[in-house]
Amino acid sequence: MPPGSDGKNLAAVVLPHGGPAARDEWGFDWLVQYLIARGYAVLQPNYRGSAGYGEAWFGRNGYQSWDVAVGDVNDAGRWLVSQGIADPERLGIAGWSYGGYAALQSQVLDPTLFKAIVAIAPVTDLEYLRQDARAYTSFKFRDRQLGQGPHIAAGSPRRHAEKFASPVALFHGTRDLNVDVRHAQAMEKALKAVGKPVDYHEYEDLQHGLDDSAARADMLATIGRFLDEELGQGG
Repeated sequence: MPPGSDGKNLAAVVLPHGGPAARDEWGFDWLVQYLIARGYAVLQPNYRGSAGYGEAWFGRNGYQSWDVAVGDVNDAGRWLVSQGIADPERLGIAGWSYGGYAALQSQVLDPTLFKAIVAIAPVTDLEYLRQDARAYTSFKFRDRQLGQGPHIAAGSPRRHAEKFASPVALFHGTRDLNVDVRHAQAMEKALKAVGKPVDYHEYEDLQHGLDDSAARADMLATIGRFLDEELGQGG
C-alpha cells in the first residue's frame, strides 16, 4: 500500500508478471516501487499459467488457456474493488512482455474494468509470436506452446482493437529479440485505425529488458504522467 494511506478507495494498478512461465515473489521491484511511491496500490497476481505451483496450476501456460490466465488477472482487479482497496474508477493495469499481453487482452475480456492500460514490450498477436520463432531452434517448443485453433485469433489483442474502451500506453525497444517490436507497432496501428486513444513510445537499439537507465527513467516518468492523468491520481 502507498505510505500514509488508510488502504481504502485508492488509485490502484494490477501488475501481472511476464513469462508466463514465471511468478512474482517477495523482493524489490523497481516498477512496483515507483508506482507505490506515486500513491498507487499495486497487486501482483500469480495467475494460472504461472510457474512454481504445480502442473495443474501451470496448465496450458497462458497462451492456449489465455482466457483462464487473463481471467485471473481481471479477477485480481475485481478483488481490489470488492475489498474496498481500489476505487473502481481509478483502477489501471500494467505489464511487461506476457504481462503487457495480459494488460491488453484484459480489455478484450472486459473493456470496462481497467481505466488505463500500460503495456511494455507486449505480445499482441499469437501468430506473430509463432512466426518470430521460426528462425530459432526453440521454434518447436513455441509452436507446441501456442498450439492451433480459434484461441489464436481470439487471444490476439491486435485483432480486437475495436473492443478497447480505455486509453493505452505502449513501450517497446527496436532490437527486442524476445518479442519483436512489430507487436507494439501493429497494436498502435490497429488502435488508431478504429479511433482508440493510444500513446506509443519506441526506444532505439534497446532489447526486451530496456536495460538503459535513461530509457527506463523516461518510461517511468511517462507511465506516471499517463496513469495520473487517466486515473486522476495527481501523484
